[in-house]
Amino acid sequence: MSQAEPRVWKLAENHYGDVKTREFEVAVLPLGATEPHNLHLPYGTDTLEAETVGERLCAAAHAQGAKVVLLPAIPYGTETNQRAFPLSMNLNPSTLAAVIGDLVDSLVGHGIRKIVLLNAHGGNTLKPVLRELYGRTSAQVFLIDWFRVVADVWQEIFDAPDDHAGEMETSFALAFAPELVRRNADGTLTADEGAVAPTRFEAVNRGWVSITRPWHLLTTNSGSGNPHAATAEKGQRMMQLVEERLVPFLVQLSAEPLDERFPF
Repeated sequence: MSQAEPRVWKLAENHYGDVKTREFEVAVLPLGATEPHNLHLPYGTDTLEAETVGERLCAAAHAQGAKVVLLPAIPYGTETNQRAFPLSMNLNPSTLAAVIGDLVDSLVGHGIRKIVLLNAHGGNTLKPVLRELYGRTSAQVFLIDWFRVVADVWQEIFDAPDDHAGEMETSFALAFAPELVRRNADGTLTADEGAVAPTRFEAVNRGWVSITRPWHLLTTNSGSGNPHAATAEKGQRMMQLVEERLVPFLVQLSAEPLDERFPF
């Protein structure tokens, strides 16, 4: 049986004899989560998104000459507000920050000082991690919440805003992992409508005051946002925009020198 050629930009597929002879400028660390996504999407949806987006970005950037390496995804994230759902696997924010810090230290030790955190989980609030790492490490760490990249054109792609396991994530899954999307016998999604309950406080409902939302009270089956308008075509269009916006960034990041003014 012939062996498939490894994708040279994907660390998990490569071997020591090859990796030790290559030069990498940029490391991309995907961050996912393990949590329920309504009744129709799997627990690994966020990790699937992080890996898929990472693979497409790195493949395209590599094809344009970027010296980029995609690391294995972290499949766990912060789930403190979903702890009531079975097997929603939590890493506290401080734990996740410590893991990222250790991996950044490892990369710096291997000579890679341009690092991209590619986050696919809304519960991972990672900007404080960047602030804490600044000045502690010689690396420059960038954060991409990939789902925010199309925020300015959201209404051109999707019918309505959503938050979790709604139209956007379902469109992504239909485009890139349709076999994982559960349907009824008539072809409709097994999902509910993704309705959310308001709190009793107007200031919270209007966004003037923030809380950590307990999802077993907020939602029916963990879904926030109606998934039933989702299509694979919407998922493909969204990915095309993400690639158009982020691949040039990775290519430029690989090429830019790490001088005393970087990244300015």
